[in-house]
Parts: sequence; structure tokens; C-alpha cells
Amino acid sequence: MDRTTIETCEVSVIHEDVLARVKEKMPDEEPVYEVSELFKVFGDSTRARIICALNIEEMCVCDLAALLGMTQSAISHQLRLLKVARIVRSRKQGRVVYYALDDTHIGQIFAMAFDHVMEEMEG
Repeated sequence: MDRTTIETCEVSVIHEDVLARVKEKMPDEEPVYEVSELFKVFGDSTRARIICALNIEEMCVCDLAALLGMTQSAISHQLRLLKVARIVRSRKQGRVVYYALDDTHIGQIFAMAFDHVMEEMEG
């Protein structure tokens, strides 16, 4: 079947038992909104590359800029967005600021998404 084809029901039937079970377990709108915002932050390829790098090891802005072939200013801008979204945290050691993923959940989410994409690419 073509993955772009959307199949629809041939009849209109409401499965009340299914609706009741799902309504009971559906989260409130606010956490769903927050998850949506998290995925928006993941939706930029530069930020995704930064997350990928920080999932391996904490790094400073200079190292991230060299790794990604970008200016420190561009990396700093993206890190600011990631920090506001609570995806990365920073720590200062002397005159150098190191960035790392904020917690293990971020790395796990990213790794799962990456695994999904690689699985689809392989086939």
C-alpha cells in the first residue's frame, strides 16, 4: 500500500466503548501542548545536530561551532532556544561554558526518533 494514501471508513460508526476508554486516558490539553512545543524545538536540523552531539558528550560553544561548521554566534542562538525549552543546561568551568542535555529523557527521546528514522531508511 502507498504510504501517502489515507484510507477512510466506508460507513459512519461511532464505537462508544473505544471513545470512553480513550477519553478516560487522554491527558489534559496543557501537557499535550507542551509535548507539541518540545517537538517543534526538535524540528530544526541545526538544533537536532546539536542535540545529537550533546547526546554523545557535553561540549562548549567553540567545539560545537567547529563540529557543525557554523559561527559561535549561530550556535549560541540555537543553544539559547534549547535552554529556554529545558533541553540543554550549561555549566561554567573557569572561562569556558559547557553545554549538556538537561536530562536523560531528552537523549532517550532523540535516540528513539533517530532509531525510527534509521529503521524506515533501511526498509
